[in-house]
Amino acid sequence: MSTPRPFGRALCAMITPFTADGTLDLDHARRLAAHLVAEGCDGLVLSGTTGESPTTTDAEKAALVRAVREEVGPDIHVVAGVGTASTRHTVELARQAEEAGANGLLVVSPYYSRPPQDAVEAHFRTVADATGLPVMLYDIPGRTGVRIGTDTLLRLARHERIVAVKDCAYDLLASTKVIGRTSLAYYSGCEETNLPLYAVGAAGYVSTVANVAPARMRAPLDAYDKGDVAEAARLNHLTLPLSELMMASGLPGTVTVKALLGNPVREPLQPADQEATDGLRRAYEELLALA
Repeated sequence: MSTPRPFGRALCAMITPFTADGTLDLDHARRLAAHLVAEGCDGLVLSGTTGESPTTTDAEKAALVRAVREEVGPDIHVVAGVGTASTRHTVELARQAEEAGANGLLVVSPYYSRPPQDAVEAHFRTVADATGLPVMLYDIPGRTGVRIGTDTLLRLARHERIVAVKDCAYDLLASTKVIGRTSLAYYSGCEETNLPLYAVGAAGYVSTVANVAPARMRAPLDAYDKGDVAEAARLNHLTLPLSELMMASGLPGTVTVKALLGNPVREPLQPADQEATDGLRRAYEELLALA
């Protein structure tokens, strides 16, 4: 069974750069996008959790898509995060992203209101029907308060434009079932599951850590594709200290990425303190020094 990869294999959940006074920094965004592509990213996911989408305006989201698309050209996947708690607003953002040049949409489950599964399904169908773009569903119950149920995913997989899932549900059994029974392309949204999910048929990953170590995050999948499972496991282990510090130390991934990149966050997020930044820098340099 061949694995569908509608958005490529190695995707970065890109930060949204800001200037020192907190305004959108499109020049920085262009430079970062070009660097990530040069370092092996097949696609860039904009305005997701890492991209601070709750605190950027609709106009900023559109401007970011336009700038990145212009920078990376037509052959790189640019997936726009458009998910909100409102179906109507999500549809508006989806249409805006399509007009701005995105070639895919990332749509998170409606959050806070915790709708039942029939309402979750209706939300995704309405958004998928609103544009001609392929849709990646984003299953992250730890943030939204609601799962995308297995049966719901099986039904949604029959929609012609719902083609992928960004999986942050931490349920390998459920994910494996859906991978085996549908053509949905699964993308790990949590660095520690990148290789395990890939081994059971996932398409790849959408990584926050890839903002700072894109080649290192891709290396385990490259080794796995060459048939060297032991080397894939070894390379995966090398990434774990930095991934753990960036994603499981109590600070949001956006904060840890921007600490390493020297870029400000928007409130309510606060920058990492010096101790945390120094620890991140040590882990990052240690990873780069490892062969």
